Amino acid sequence: MDFDRHCAEIVTQAELLATELADTDLTTPVPSCPGWTLGVLVRHLGAGHRWAAEIVRSRATGPVPDDEVRRVDGDDSGPLPGSWLVEGAFELASALRESGPDTEVWVPFHYRTASFYARRFTHETLVHRADATLAAGLEFRAAPEVALDAIDEWMELEALPLHFEFRPEKREILGAGRSVGFESGEHAWFLDLGGSVVTWERGRRGAAVTVRGSLTELVLALYQRRDAEDVFGDLELFKLWQTHVRFG
Repeated sequence: MDFDRHCAEIVTQAELLATELADTDLTTPVPSCPGWTLGVLVRHLGAGHRWAAEIVRSRATGPVPDDEVRRVDGDDSGPLPGSWLVEGAFELASALRESGPDTEVWVPFHYRTASFYARRFTHETLVHRADATLAAGLEFRAAPEVALDAIDEWMELEALPLHFEFRPEKREILGAGRSVGFESGEHAWFLDLGGSVVTWERGRRGAAVTVRGSLTELVLALYQRRDAEDVFGDLELFKLWQTHVRFG
């Protein structure tokens, strides 16, 4: 997916959440986000869109306060604020389109351009839509190209060596011959845990443990929104790996 599609998809995913969950009680617990209600989730996501929009719009060179993203208490007695949620998504998409993908802004990793926020908030919105949908007992669906891009981005971000600096205990997943594969029809990903850092690539390479499923099922499994059902190979390695997967 390219920059323009990411910008459009931020809005599309917000619109889907607002439409599909319009009649859901905001006090509904969200099991995949412990301690959250649907109202908390919507406030967090809408604030996140506006936070990222401010970074892009102001061409921020350093962190922008994210108090509203983190402090999301509020009144859950009314209807889902769908219009407010979609307005924030539009605000972010508009700021991104105005800036273009190569504008330099502050990013909390080694990335340095607005394109990071376009892709990240596409999948931030997608996964929180999954949280809300599953909490409401509805079926979650993602377009194949969106799910593919979500998996690629997850692999890229989860493999950042920076994670080891913040959580040295994550090195427990590393070891000779260790690897995790993910397969969905013609699509496959390979995570190599055998070196000093995690690396990944597209394709099948005879992993020590392999997870198979639809693209949507793989997205939910990677983000630990739903347990993987078809896991083959070294199950203990898979359990160990899962305990140290925190991204998303």
